[in-house]
Amino acid sequence: MNDTKPQLKKQHYPINNQLKSYLEKYKRLTKTNVCYDDLLRFQGGISVYDKNNNDTLWNRVYYNEFEKKEIDLSLKKIYTHLHSDGNESNIQFLNVDYIDFCTFGNSQPFRVKIRNILNDNYTHFYIKKADASRVFGLELEHILSPNRINFIVFEDTLIEEHILGIPGDVFLQENIKNCNEHEKAQIAKEFVKFNERCMIGLLGDMRSYNFVIIPIYDFDQRVFKIRAIDFDQQCYEGSFKKYKPHLFKENYPFNKLVKEKLNKNAIEQYQNEERSILVKRLLDSEKRVQDLLLAMKSTPLAPIEHINQLKAEVYQFTLDLGFKKAKSMGEIVEVALNFMKRNFRKNSYE
Repeated sequence: MNDTKPQLKKQHYPINNQLKSYLEKYKRLTKTNVCYDDLLRFQGGISVYDKNNNDTLWNRVYYNEFEKKEIDLSLKKIYTHLHSDGNESNIQFLNVDYIDFCTFGNSQPFRVKIRNILNDNYTHFYIKKADASRVFGLELEHILSPNRINFIVFEDTLIEEHILGIPGDVFLQENIKNCNEHEKAQIAKEFVKFNERCMIGLLGDMRSYNFVIIPIYDFDQRVFKIRAIDFDQQCYEGSFKKYKPHLFKENYPFNKLVKEKLNKNAIEQYQNEERSILVKRLLDSEKRVQDLLLAMKSTPLAPIEHINQLKAEVYQFTLDLGFKKAKSMGEIVEVALNFMKRNFRKNSYE
């Protein structure tokens, strides 16, 4: 099992005009009266603990009465833009139950709970400082993965929907012991496919707390899906290993399942399945991918030493000269997607 060093704090990369034009074209821009910086004006907060009395690293914040009314109204309007194209006809039935703030990690998000007072149904969304890396990660996930991502951007503020699921680290602690052998084999299969998507799309730092396990109940079985929830390290790392989730020590139990439940032929089969369907997704969204890559190539996403290291390592892995010629993370992604379309059967789970 290869190990990796702790992440250094990543530089913030602002949204440039090319990316803004892309977001406008694909209906990702919105308007709101409250920005990320406005929410930082809270008066204080208290720590939030989980059901086992462990500190969650979130703080429930509060604002002075005058600002709270304006902030609550703006947050309810944001909810309508995120979920119903800005239709405010039922906004009087929405309530902001709480706003949490987390200082852990790079994004330092706010988490907002919105409740419908008519039936007590509720949902969450997140407000973060808009970062180009994170936006590109969300878009690539939306295009390349089996999942769809709902997010909008206003100036330097990013608003993301909450992704349902059990955090991978929590699943390992509390849930996997209740899985039967067939379910463990199914999780192993999904982890191979998840690993493949992250590696191809250059989504880094997929430690167990940065993805969720989603149980799905079929008529005669329970199956599991794996889905990324943190896109902060999109196209940033210089080491190719950091784009392979199975190499993180935090993911060792998942990788152990792969080794116990799947033989080499099965692993190759699932890799090929994932690459094949990923190619189909690319072809179905060809124009959108082209537009996204143009924006990526115009946007600085990593230090030059990261770019040089990554393109050298990926070249050694693929022997594709296109990687040697790449001058940006966006160009590396473009070469990787083209390489996969040409030769998606190559084994990568090494």
